[in-house]
Amino acid sequence: MKNLIFIGLSTVFLLSCSKKEETKTEETFAVSGNQITLTDLQKKTAGIETTTLNNQNIGNKILLTGQIDVPPTGMAGVSSTTGGIVKVARFMPGNYVSRGQTLAVVENPEMAQLQQDYLQARANLGYAQKDFERQKYLNKYQASSDKATQRAASEAQNQNAAVNGIASKLKTYGINPSSVSNGNIRKSVAVVAPISGYVSKVNVTLGQFVSPAEVLYEIVNNGETHLALKVFEKDLNKISLGQKVYGFTNQNPEKKYAATVALIGKDFTPDRSVLVHCHLIDKDASLIPGTFMNAEVEVGATEGFVISDDAIITWENKQYIFEEIKPKTYKMFPITIGNSENGYTQLVNFDIRNANKTFVTKGAYHLLMALKNVEE
Repeated sequence: MKNLIFIGLSTVFLLSCSKKEETKTEETFAVSGNQITLTDLQKKTAGIETTTLNNQNIGNKILLTGQIDVPPTGMAGVSSTTGGIVKVARFMPGNYVSRGQTLAVVENPEMAQLQQDYLQARANLGYAQKDFERQKYLNKYQASSDKATQRAASEAQNQNAAVNGIASKLKTYGINPSSVSNGNIRKSVAVVAPISGYVSKVNVTLGQFVSPAEVLYEIVNNGETHLALKVFEKDLNKISLGQKVYGFTNQNPEKKYAATVALIGKDFTPDRSVLVHCHLIDKDASLIPGTFMNAEVEVGATEGFVISDDAIITWENKQYIFEEIKPKTYKMFPITIGNSENGYTQLVNFDIRNANKTFVTKGAYHLLMALKNVEE
């Protein structure tokens, strides 16, 4: 062994419990190159712990950002089927509504005229059909010309088309044509919810004139929310369908929401990223659309020797761990690091012949400071 140099490294300040006075105690370390030897007291003070290395699977994680989103089927902009004056307006943002529930009532006097036109068209159709039947009977006994019979048939077809056309318009306004009668003519239509969900926006007030182009309510179905993540080009090849993702918010990073990759976008945005949509396994009503999210994705899991992150030190841009070459004597051991996960880091190209060696897992930074301060 090379000559050992005993040098005073630092002073340790100890608090006196009785007089609370500071005293100085000199520590010495035995150093040779990248090797250091401690006394029993120094080892205890540094909290040195050692172990042999284990071989296990460990993956690399990439961190992504995104937000809670909903598909088109989970959102609805609700408009009136006709223009008119708002006579009834219900619900506020945050209220839950069921599909088919009435949100507002819009009154339009032209609706009454349309229903009257429908009743008139039905009456005309009835007359035209009877006339056609009469002309067919007369023509059978040569009491009417073929031309008159054809004219009657054409008129019956025209009146039938008119009835069907007006009936179709009534249906778009939410009026059942079969319910229209002389004593049951409505001049208002109901604005109903097309999906179940929570009202997110209300753009209507009583007495307001609205047109069919205006969106009166917006509804969001939180049951269909998913996690939309932004993945940049350099990481895109690491993402695959069915891959596990764990999302979390800035406010509560400890709470993880499991998800799986369900859809990968096929085009790049201007910042060279692609949207990846993930199906949330853990549903939470507090995750409303637009909530900013972070997400961890495990990629490239491989098997190899690992060591705790606390054991790894960096010196002059290189990574090392300390090998215990004999009791209380430690030497810097160069390594190449790989994937990191759950407080452990993989050692790349680690020779299996070193598997039986003992390495420091706690106190490595203390050894480095003692070793390099002495060298300086």
